[in-house]
Amino acid sequence: MSTLKLRVAPGAKKNGWKGTLPDGRMKVAIAAPPIDGRANEALVRFVAAALGVKSSAVRVAHGAGGRDKVVEVDLDPEELSRRLERATQGEAE
Repeated sequence: MSTLKLRVAPGAKKNGWKGTLPDGRMKVAIAAPPIDGRANEALVRFVAAALGVKSSAVRVAHGAGGRDKVVEVDLDPEELSRRLERATQGEAE
């Protein structure tokens, strides 16, 4: 299992990777509003699709009520790194 540290911007126009912060956290825009856990559910679906895993393989481990989140993914660290690099190629910095 691996973890991703994310800074999430809910209520965006569309879902997408938005670069990396100086501290290493990745920025992610999520279209769903932060109401009743909808943004967290959309985040899990977005990360799962981007990494090519089932939604059940992705969980918000910390930060469910805030913008800074730790997401657990059922992939080893090397595989997560490879898939993340492919998923974020061409995205905004």
